[in-house]
Formats: sequence, structure tokens, C-alpha cells
Amino acid sequence: MTGHSDTSHEDVAGGPARHVPVMLNEVLSALQPRSGSIFIDGTFGAGGYTQAILDAGGDVIAIDRDPAAIAGGSALAEKYPARLTLVEGRFSALDEIVRDIPGEAGRETVDGVVLDIGVSSMQVDEAGRGFSFGKDGPLDMRMESNGPSAADVVNRAEQKDLIRIIGILGEEKQASRIARAIVKRREARPFETTLDLAGLVESVLGRKPNDRIHPATRTFQALRIFVNRELDELADALVAAEAVLAEGGRLVVVTFHSLEDRIVKRFFAERSQAPAGSRHLPPVEAAEPTFILPRRAMVAVSEAEAKINPRARSAKLRFGLRTGVQPRADRAFHTAPALAALERFANPSARGSHVQNA
Repeated sequence: MTGHSDTSHEDVAGGPARHVPVMLNEVLSALQPRSGSIFIDGTFGAGGYTQAILDAGGDVIAIDRDPAAIAGGSALAEKYPARLTLVEGRFSALDEIVRDIPGEAGRETVDGVVLDIGVSSMQVDEAGRGFSFGKDGPLDMRMESNGPSAADVVNRAEQKDLIRIIGILGEEKQASRIARAIVKRREARPFETTLDLAGLVESVLGRKPNDRIHPATRTFQALRIFVNRELDELADALVAAEAVLAEGGRLVVVTFHSLEDRIVKRFFAERSQAPAGSRHLPPVEAAEPTFILPRRAMVAVSEAEAKINPRARSAKLRFGLRTGVQPRADRAFHTAPALAALERFANPSARGSHVQNA
């Protein structure tokens, strides 16, 4: 799953909060950047975390799957030509990316990795990207320019598949009602814009004048996660970070909803457990812990920050310190939900909608 620094989820009542690095002080406290240390910012976004790490003396390899984010970081790269390397790519392959960088920037290990999971404020605030239910734009939601779009999924998925996508990835209790309404409406004309879909969901669920959360929030979340394969990307990124971190290196992850946080929590729990044994049973060979966790396993966003930046209100930070044990490649901590394959909804006639690589 991908994400971006300065990440947030849309809050119509609170309005846009552009380029605010979420939990910045907590992230820096967990990373502890210093002169000569090297970090991966796997979700560069607007560069909030990267800038702070550079200011603290650390060098950064910044990765983002969104080409617009990488292009937007050119000025920062020019300011720190020897200390910042920008790479367009998926953070799920961050270990391979770091090793394949030519010259001195390429390396086998780093001192820290920070991941800020979710959709960037820049993406939400730009109507043309199709992430926002508060601004009209094409129903896209792709962080890259390839693969099936949200419109492809909404217009081509069977009702039962829409129910599972919206219900599981959006944690939407009214998924069945929404899916039925989508299927019925698209018989007349396909969905093309964000406000078209948002309006349909609002007509199904209703909305009170004082509701802080738009009724389409969970549906849009579900489609975005599905279109970008965000949960699988996140699981792969955690394994990749484990592989590239040096002993004593720090992995810091900021999440914004329960699906993401559950994966990160399970990863750290599994990777930090010492082998269990019993004097009454034969010894059982078990994996040694690859991470040591701090006493405070989870740090929630402060009330003060949540008031300033409403989009950050659900943010949680988890981090761990890498041990010297060999990394593991398994993903037992992540059980992917049984959903239809994204490739089924590819529309060959739509420009830029060829099938994504797995």
C-alpha cells in the first residue's frame, strides 16, 4: 500500500490542511536522525518528513509512486544535491530500490525507514486526481497513471464484489444498500465524476447538516485502497523495511485507519516475540525476534495537533528497533481479504487503464 508524507484523510467540515507533516515531532523522536545517518522516506509526498530529517543532519532516500510528488521535490533535491535522492517507485520494493541506486547513494542497509500511510493532502486537494468527494473531478483515485481506475471498478464490478470492497475496505455497514444503488444507477449512465458518486452515496445514506463526516467517506476510502492495492503494498513495505534496516535501525509507521494500523500492529507483534518454550515439551525451533519494541507501543496524535489539522485526528504511530537477526520474508501477519482481482476491471479502451503489475 502506498502513502505519502503530509498524509491525511479528507475532512469537509475542517477544510483542507495542505502539506502538514502529521505527528512530525513524534516521528523525529522515534527516528532520531543525526549527522551521517541515512534514512528512507518511503512516502515522500510534499517532503515534510524528508525536510525535517535533512534539517536534523540525516541523509534521505525519498520514494513515492506518484510521479507528481517526485517532480514536486526537485527544488528540495537541488538544495541538498549530495544528501537527498528522489526515486519514483513503490515503497513495497524499497529494499530493491535502495540497493539498485547507482553510485554512493546505493546501499545494503539504512539507519531508519519512515512510512506515512494513506492519501496525500496534495492528491485530495487536486480535483483532477479524483480522490475528493468534495470537489468535482474524474473518478480516478490512482496514485500512478496506470491500472484500472475507481470509475472502472464502480462501473464494471458485480454487485457482490462492490459489497465486499465497500464493506471490507471501507468498513461501511451500509455497503449492500450503496452497492445496489450503484448498480441500479449505472444501468442508466456510467459514473464518471467524483461528485456523481458522492451524490449517489449521500442520497442513499442521507446527511444531517451538522455531520462532520461526509457519508461517502468510507466508500471513497474503500475504492482508493482497492484501486491502489494499499494493504498488500503496506505489508510488502514492512517486510522490505525489515530487510534493509541495519541492526539498531528504526522503522516508524504512521497510519490513519484501523485496517492499516491492524497490519502494522500485527507485524511488530509477530516480529518482536521471543520463541516460546516449555520444559515439559521438546524444544521447538522458532524465529528469533527481528524487532525490539519500545514500552509505549503506540502513540496517538495529540489533541492539539488534531485541532489544528482535523485530517490527522485518527493518526497513530508505531515503531520498532531492528535486531541483528536475519530478516524474514514471510507475510503471516497479513491475511489479505478475499476480494475480486483488480485486473478484472481493467478497461482496455480507456487511456492509461492497462493492467497494473502485481
